[in-house]
Amino acid sequence: MGDEAKKKVGFTYAFEVYKNKGDTPQVWTVNLKDKVGIQKGKTGTVDATFNLSDDDAVSLFNGSLNPSLPFMQGKLKIKGNMQAAMKFTPELFPKDAKL
Repeated sequence: MGDEAKKKVGFTYAFEVYKNKGDTPQVWTVNLKDKVGIQKGKTGTVDATFNLSDDDAVSLFNGSLNPSLPFMQGKLKIKGNMQAAMKFTPELFPKDAKL
C-alpha cells in the first residue's frame, strides 16, 4: 500500500474482526485517503466498515476468498458508503503479507 493505493482508492475503512460470532470484535482502521496506513482501533471518520470473522478476513486478505461470497451469505456485513466498500479489493494487499 502507499501512494498508488491512495490514488486508486481514496477512502478510509474500519475492519471489525471477530473470532466467534457474538464476540467483541477487534477493530483496525485502514486509511487509503490521506495518511496511508493501518492502525489498531477505529480512528477518525471511516467511509465504510466491514464486519467479518477472523477466518474469513484471513482468506479475504490472502486472495483465496472472493468478497462477494461471504457478503451474499451474510457472513460479511458492510456499513457506510457502498461505493467506497466496492473499491476495497484483495489486490490491494501484497501477496507476501504476513497475517
